[in-house]
Amino acid sequence: MTPQDARAHILDLGNDVVRVLAPNPSPMTLTGTNSYLIGREELVIVDPGPDSDDHLAVLVEQVRRRPVKSIVVTHSHLDHSPLASRLSDAVDAPVVAFGDSLAGRSAVMADLADAGLTGGGEGVHADFAPDHIITDGGTIDFEDRTLTAIHTPGHFGNHICLQVGADLLTGDHVMGWASSLVSPPDGDLTDFMGSCRKLLKIDVARFLPGHGAPVENPQSRLQWLITHRQTREAQILDALATGSGTVESLTEAIYHDIEAELWPAAARNVFAHLIDLTGRNKVSPKGKLGLGATFETP
Repeated sequence: MTPQDARAHILDLGNDVVRVLAPNPSPMTLTGTNSYLIGREELVIVDPGPDSDDHLAVLVEQVRRRPVKSIVVTHSHLDHSPLASRLSDAVDAPVVAFGDSLAGRSAVMADLADAGLTGGGEGVHADFAPDHIITDGGTIDFEDRTLTAIHTPGHFGNHICLQVGADLLTGDHVMGWASSLVSPPDGDLTDFMGSCRKLLKIDVARFLPGHGAPVENPQSRLQWLITHRQTREAQILDALATGSGTVESLTEAIYHDIEAELWPAAARNVFAHLIDLTGRNKVSPKGKLGLGATFETP
């Protein structure tokens, strides 16, 4: 994509929010990663995106020499954070996030990682290191507005959503075009469901996701996500009611209408459910909990 093509993917969303679409379309990212510029005379940039010369040039052009208070990263997957360091140098602003790529990881996921399980899906920015840490409820004041961070682990341990006025930037936790990938050990379904319920308590007019269009019905979308996960859980328990099963066999039994390239992500989602169900004593692995384990109901 040329810089001229990239400039065609700039959209003013109102409320002093401009979306700049990164040139990284894929089955996992839809049309690409959404980078957001928020503000009028002073800016905050959210999710600089993948390491792309063209995207960097367009973001710098859109800044138009205005001061940038912070570059905030919702989470450190390879489609969201790698450009942060170069953009920081270009606009002289610090990179802010909940922490590095291990921050916020639950104990059970840490144990799985120590046992050798590696992530699947969008890829982890392993050496991501923000300049400043923002905690749950932490704020960034700029112009006449305040950005508030909400720690929402689930899709990724260091994932945060960001409230600015009537908008909530939801990263990859809530999107309108697909349910969020939860891929252990980077993703944790127990945390994901807790984060969904946490966001239900926040009153905003729209969600601005990391991929895809704004979500204009935020509460109903959250309810859909919760119900969707509960439906998957019921499907897994139904499949195990007649005997034991593996991640592979359960994925084959449940997912019938997805493209072959999405099967690995589907299997990770099934495994995420099995870990959650194990923690709630609704299923148990035969032997050690792991991707290759056989599961059964107690």
